[in-house]
Amino acid sequence: METIAYSDFAKLEIRTGKIIEVARHQNADKLYIVQIDVGERTLQTVTSLVPYYTEEELMGKQVVVLCNLAKAKMRGETSECMLLCAETDDESESVLLTPERAMPAGVKIV
Repeated sequence: METIAYSDFAKLEIRTGKIIEVARHQNADKLYIVQIDVGERTLQTVTSLVPYYTEEELMGKQVVVLCNLAKAKMRGETSECMLLCAETDDESESVLLTPERAMPAGVKIV
């Protein structure tokens, strides 16, 4: 496993968030377009969680979000952050990381 310096880790802006909107991507079977409240702003992500979560399960869920990921286009939609998950090597399971206790949206993960 490659190691990194703390200064590299410190560049990551990881915050708590709350999912406030979920929609199936119209042109992709396994993608959701998700709006996430991360405190003082709302970020959009395109995520491949359709096989693992229903829209109802995601709505209102508290999550852990990498906020300063470079924007990318996924099937025509902008993804500006990443929901953090634990995923098995064979991709049979993918579980969203969540805070142990309820925290306000936007709290920094350290």
